[in-house]
Amino acid sequence: MRVRGALGYPAPEEYKVCATYADGFRGGLLLTFNGFDARAKALVFAEAGIARATERLSAMNLAEFSETSVEVFGGVPQEYQQTPLVDYQEVALKIAARHPAAAGVAILLKEVTGLGLATPPGLSVFAGGRPRPSPVIRLFSFLISRAEVRIQIEFDGQSIVHLPGAAKSPAVAVAVPHPEPAEPEQGVQMTEVPLVRLAFGRSGDKGNKANIGIIARRPEYLPFIWAALSPDTVARCFSNYLKGEVERFFLPGIHAINFVLHDVLGGGGIASLRNDAQGKGFAQILLAQSVSVPVQMIGERT
Repeated sequence: MRVRGALGYPAPEEYKVCATYADGFRGGLLLTFNGFDARAKALVFAEAGIARATERLSAMNLAEFSETSVEVFGGVPQEYQQTPLVDYQEVALKIAARHPAAAGVAILLKEVTGLGLATPPGLSVFAGGRPRPSPVIRLFSFLISRAEVRIQIEFDGQSIVHLPGAAKSPAVAVAVPHPEPAEPEQGVQMTEVPLVRLAFGRSGDKGNKANIGIIARRPEYLPFIWAALSPDTVARCFSNYLKGEVERFFLPGIHAINFVLHDVLGGGGIASLRNDAQGKGFAQILLAQSVSVPVQMIGERT
């Protein structure tokens, strides 16, 4: 691949530092429930398990849980959706907690396991034994001046102090403003379609932030996508998780939009109790949102 005409910025005056630190312990279990009202039963089971564990913590003079997390996934299996068993459900329940001490997490794992042995109807587990507490390692990133960092290289038994030279760049990039996508056409018959019919999506994490990339399947779709997916709209879409702001960036060269969601992953990585601690499924959530487009435009591509 050959790239021509690309300009870059000179090396910055700071280094980026990524540090980690220990922040207690976490643990959890994944169980399945089936039958009528399986989702409601799973939530009651989780509430009872956490309540029993909380009582045990108090009895042992241990601190309360730093955080607990309950998530239920699933619903009516596809093969039952058009049958008299439409009210039958199959769900997965995730129960997790964080505590300053490994012993605190172990109490939750033990109490939930014991509660499960009481055999609530429809509960099943596929596992090789009770899970164990694991340490929580959090990420902390910051900038530090290059002048404050002494670089020393150990090579062949010798210690060499490295003094980096001044940053040089043959050409400094100049920011080129890109106008936002044009306003969608007005005065035509419109219809609502899911975003997935108009765009591709991919998402991921960086620490406690998530980014969602949306690429229009055709350039003419982009103005309608841009109009529908404002930062406020995306914030409402992820309101169950989002604690920070949403930024939106236009990528005109590939007819795409990049969203950055701040403080949305419950700590991110192994510091999070979320089932999706890296935001890998966020794009799929956004692709289910509705976008208003001209009926004729969709008809031409069907």
